Amino acid sequence: MAKKVAIGGDHAGFEYKAKLVSKLESQGYEVKDFGPFSTDSVDYPDYVHPLCSAIEAGEFELGIVICGSGNGVAITANKHQGIRAALCWDNELAALARQHNNANVIALPARFIAYELAEQLVETFLTTDFEGGRHLNRVNKIACS
Repeated sequence: MAKKVAIGGDHAGFEYKAKLVSKLESQGYEVKDFGPFSTDSVDYPDYVHPLCSAIEAGEFELGIVICGSGNGVAITANKHQGIRAALCWDNELAALARQHNNANVIALPARFIAYELAEQLVETFLTTDFEGGRHLNRVNKIACS
């Protein structure tokens, strides 16, 4: 069964998002695009909040959020109790986000990385497993009660 992936962001991430959706679907992933659907200026929380709520509800395993710097979408995503979003700009960070932090959302800075790198980061993120072990206790302490 293919992993179910949610993707969204803002106008600055639109072009990368569109390419990633096509790439992931061609690899057999089930992808839901939460928007936006053009390069018209938008407010990223309008797309990131529904995406994160769907992940928290168990509709999707992992998420990808993209904006110009990656910061806005990451900050918004991390407002959700069940989300651990990691801003990544190199492959080791993408791997460690999954291995050590059990991140379930990757945030990408479209204006600071080439598309080819974004594709690599997503591939690493989606195919790397959480190591558990000593990291599990730490991850379990992240959520506020």
